[in-house]
Amino acid sequence: MVLYDRFGRPATNLRISLTQDCNFRCFFCHREGQHFNASLELTPSEIERLVRVASRLGIRKVKLTGGEPTVRNDILEIVRRIRPYVVDLSMTTNGSRLKELAKPLAEAGLNRVNVSLHSLKPDVYRRITGVDMLDTVLEGIGEAVKYLSPVKLNMTVMRGLNDGEIRDMVEFAAKTGTILQLIELEAPMEMTETRFFRKYFYPLKPVEEWLEEMAVETRERRMHRRKKYFIHTDHGVAEVEVVRAMHNTVFCANCTRLRVTSDGKFKTCLLRKDDLIDFATALRNGVSDGELVEIFRRVVLMREPYWK
Repeated sequence: MVLYDRFGRPATNLRISLTQDCNFRCFFCHREGQHFNASLELTPSEIERLVRVASRLGIRKVKLTGGEPTVRNDILEIVRRIRPYVVDLSMTTNGSRLKELAKPLAEAGLNRVNVSLHSLKPDVYRRITGVDMLDTVLEGIGEAVKYLSPVKLNMTVMRGLNDGEIRDMVEFAAKTGTILQLIELEAPMEMTETRFFRKYFYPLKPVEEWLEEMAVETRERRMHRRKKYFIHTDHGVAEVEVVRAMHNTVFCANCTRLRVTSDGKFKTCLLRKDDLIDFATALRNGVSDGELVEIFRRVVLMREPYWK
């Protein structure tokens, strides 16, 4: 059984924030509008139960996020617990602990990983992340490609900071055997006229046109109908994706994702603020699996495309 929203979109992916804690201080990070309170975080057993019930509803792809998920000392237990219920288990990370955790995570059942890498220049990297850990992250990426596949590099492109590094990142992706995801800075509609957004927003449509022109091959992903561009470089062929959510009705029309906050609430859309549905309280009050399924149904029916 698969749940569909009122717009005919199936819910097949679950994106679970494990914590809002993070050991980086990326200046543009909004942490999905959440505030950190470790005492409210879902436990490994609660996460397992949520994923088990979700799997009965056709949700068999799970991505673990944060904050930074690897700052939780029970991250390996969480991965082991939910592995039996999914066909694809991935994680987004800043890469700070990948050097030590890539192999154990793979052994616990993690399939693939997305690593935030916004710059290859130490000074720019420090300015964006607030930490001096570029070398550590690069070593972690090197370790990750040995045990996890694919390894994707998430680069949020920002005007005046790293917009001149796109070609270098394409080369780096080819050299390391990773996939580059160029991400357009995004914000709710009410924030697109702020001074911050106007200063740093860098439109990726021209970049995508350049990739289209340079590509030796182009494919289309099912997820969000995103294009995959295969670009010839000095280090072989690089695989590049462009994530453009802003004002993108195609992106929204093909969204299959439900989000879960670290304190146990469903969230139907990253850019909405009025869509939180608490389920942790019900879990902790002894709700049955059947009642949890009904909460899932209610949440899916709330989903609607942000950009219509």
